[in-house]
Amino acid sequence: MTTVQKIKEIEDEMNRTQKNKATSYHLGLLKAKLAKLRRELIAPTGGGGGGGGVGFDVARTGIATVGFVGFPSVGKSTLMSKLTGTHSEVSAIDFTTLTTVPGTVKVHGAPIQILDLPGIIEGAADGRGRGRQVIAVARTCNLIFIVLDVLKPLGDKKIIEAELEGFGIRLNKRPPNITVRKKDKGGMSISNTVPLTNVDVEEIKAVLSEFKLSNCDVMIREPNCTSDDIVDVIEGNRIYIPALYVLNKIDAISIEELDLLYRIPYSVPISSKEWLNVDELIDSMWTALDLVRVYTKPRGQAPDYSSPVVLKRGRSTIEDFCNALHKEIAKQLKYAIVWGASAKHQRGQKVGLDHILEDEDIVHIAKK
Repeated sequence: MTTVQKIKEIEDEMNRTQKNKATSYHLGLLKAKLAKLRRELIAPTGGGGGGGGVGFDVARTGIATVGFVGFPSVGKSTLMSKLTGTHSEVSAIDFTTLTTVPGTVKVHGAPIQILDLPGIIEGAADGRGRGRQVIAVARTCNLIFIVLDVLKPLGDKKIIEAELEGFGIRLNKRPPNITVRKKDKGGMSISNTVPLTNVDVEEIKAVLSEFKLSNCDVMIREPNCTSDDIVDVIEGNRIYIPALYVLNKIDAISIEELDLLYRIPYSVPISSKEWLNVDELIDSMWTALDLVRVYTKPRGQAPDYSSPVVLKRGRSTIEDFCNALHKEIAKQLKYAIVWGASAKHQRGQKVGLDHILEDEDIVHIAKK
C-alpha cells in the first residue's frame, strides 16, 4: 500500500469516528499516524525529494519573495507579467506555465521577487501533477498569493488550503504557544494555563504515545488548542507563512457580488486583465511582508529618502542596518543617532548596535 493510500485510509477512518470521550484516545493516535505519513510526503526518505527539479530552483533576489499559487488559468501569469514586466506565457489553455518564472517588482524602494508557479491540481500534496515541486517552492516564500477565480472562490480556496496544509504550510497563523520537552523519566506531565476546549488529556496522551514521548513535560498556553497543534509542535517542520487571497477577474461580476468578496478574510479582489484594484494588492503585499524602511542621513545633510535600506521585521537592529550597507561599518561604529518611531526623543536618540529600528526611521552613523 502506498503512502497516499495509507493517508486516505486513515482520513476515512477519522471521518467515520464520532468524537467523544470514548474515542478521543483513538482519534489522537490516528492524527499522529497521519502526521507521520504526511512527513514522508514532505521529506521522502528515498532519492526523489519533493522540492526542486528542473525549472523549479531559481536564484533568490530582492529583500523578500512572493509566490503565486493557484489552479491553472486563473490569471497568475497575466498578473505576473503586468506587475513585473517579466514575460510569463499567457493562454486560455490550462498548464501554460510549466516552470517557475521569476520577476521583480519595486515597492517603496524595496525590490521584491515574484515567482509565478505552475498551476496545481487537487491532490498536489500527494504527488499529483507537479504539485509537490510547486508547493515545495511555496514553502520557501515570505508571502503567498493564492490566486482564485471570482466565479468559484470559496471551493477553490478550500482545496488549495488543504493542499498547502497537507504539505506543512500554515497560512496566516503563528506557531502555537505550546512547549513539549523530553525528559529521561517521570512519565507524561500535561499542564495548561488556558481551558482545553478543543482537545482533552486522553487525546494529547495518544499523540505523545504515537511519537514515543512516554517521558515528557507539556505546557499549553495556546487558547483553543487542538491535537493538530500538538502534532505541529512535536513535528517541528511546519512553515508559518502569511497569505493573501487574490480574487481575480472582478470585471466579470457585479458590484453587489464584489461587496461579498470583501468579506473573505485576507482577500483582495482585482482584475489583472483590466488592471483594476492592483494598487490595493501592492499595498496589502507591503503590509503583509512587514518590512522596515530605514533612511540614511549623512552629517550636515538632509535624509536620503530616495534609496531606503529595507530590512525584515525581527532583523532590523542597527547592526543589521550596518551590515546591509557594508559589513565593516558595524565594526567601525562609535554610535548611531536615530529619528523616528523607535527613538525616545523627537530630536533624536543616540543608540548602539542592538537598537531595534522601526519603519521609516532615519539613521546617522558616527564612526570611531
